[in-house]
Amino acid sequence: MPVSAMKARRVAVLADSDTRWKWGALTAHRLVSAEGDGDVRLDGFLLRGRATPTARQLTEVGVRADALHEVTAAEFLRSMTGTPASGRPYDVVVLALVGGGVQAMLHGLGRAWRGRADRPVVVTGYVGVVYEKLADGLLLRHGADLVLANSRQDADRFRALYEGVGADACSVTEVALPFLGGAPRTGEHTPYTVVFAAQPSVPASRRDRAYLLDRLIRHARLHPDREVLLKLRSRPGEHTTHIEEVPYQKLARRAGLPPNLRLVYGHMGELLDRTDLLVTVSSTAALEALHRRIPTAVLTDLGVREALGNHHFAGSGCLASWDRLDAGHCPEPDPEWLARQGVAAGEGAYAGAFDAARARITELLGRPGGLPPLDPYYTAATAPGYLPGILARHHLGPDGTPLPGAPAADREPGAVRQLVRRAARGAYRHGVQRVAPVVRRLGEL
Repeated sequence: MPVSAMKARRVAVLADSDTRWKWGALTAHRLVSAEGDGDVRLDGFLLRGRATPTARQLTEVGVRADALHEVTAAEFLRSMTGTPASGRPYDVVVLALVGGGVQAMLHGLGRAWRGRADRPVVVTGYVGVVYEKLADGLLLRHGADLVLANSRQDADRFRALYEGVGADACSVTEVALPFLGGAPRTGEHTPYTVVFAAQPSVPASRRDRAYLLDRLIRHARLHPDREVLLKLRSRPGEHTTHIEEVPYQKLARRAGLPPNLRLVYGHMGELLDRTDLLVTVSSTAALEALHRRIPTAVLTDLGVREALGNHHFAGSGCLASWDRLDAGHCPEPDPEWLARQGVAAGEGAYAGAFDAARARITELLGRPGGLPPLDPYYTAATAPGYLPGILARHHLGPDGTPLPGAPAADREPGAVRQLVRRAARGAYRHGVQRVAPVVRRLGEL
């Protein structure tokens, strides 16, 4: 079967936030066809937790599923042991989770599929730039049949780390970010549009976030002929992959915005259609913009630091300060750096970025005798002081079996369960965004 047209696959995607749902669902489509629109039956599972996406966030992502369920870990594992409603088993399961969640599901699925050679192919990876906790996050993902690397640079790093600890590195498969695309920029828009792509947790402090907003306001006032947009990931009360303790909306209400500066939401790809300059600290949106030949500035105002993630862009030609941008500087990216990152690829190259992954899946599904058991690096023998805690956080025992009393939707009345869950989430978000910052300020007195 041609790798560019792997048809009629049934795929399950388990995600724990809006950004990971976007990555997982789009990856599922890319794994089926080069155009990302092959014949795929996509069942979505949203892991219940603090960052479970809202209906608005799912709509903004713009990726549809044939079925969508909110589940606990135990419920997901149970759904993977039987035959889906369509009557045909899954071909591929994509784990779009934080590292600990991936590791827990690998052990849970390994237990659930024990003795089964006809199990699905398990795929995992990263939502964007891998700039921190490389060893921790990567080893927690080991054991999947495919660990996707979004660039040549990441693939080299992943293999080196696995080989360095004596783990099998054959699962590492080079692809690209699944949401790159769109028409390249061909010229300036009217009005010239500057977009600042905000991040929920970078930077984290109120002072640094207020500084960035102030500089954005100053830029808008210095250039009244420009449209300046502050692109926000979530509305107050919503959570995404990372916790946002100081929402820009709250800071903006106090600061007062000039008429040519607006707060916007929505699909990043649609916003990039009219962007002339993308500014960020380290958002993956920078890679989306660079792929479309949009001038992109990665800010140095708060330093070039691992904690900010902008160190990843060293050598890109994109590092710049607000002072330079205010003066009219337009960054020019380094072509070699772009090539290593898998962005701004030549004509047709991006469409083929998932060919190796599709070929690998076809090979695995066609293996005589089926697939071997999942084999994570972390086991009771290699990490006896680490693994049990990871599994317990998802209510799994040391062997991957759901623990007695593990939460499940069918054990509570539907309406009551909904009310309790909403109240708990509201209390959590209130504590993160309002109570915690006050407590910290009091502690600094």
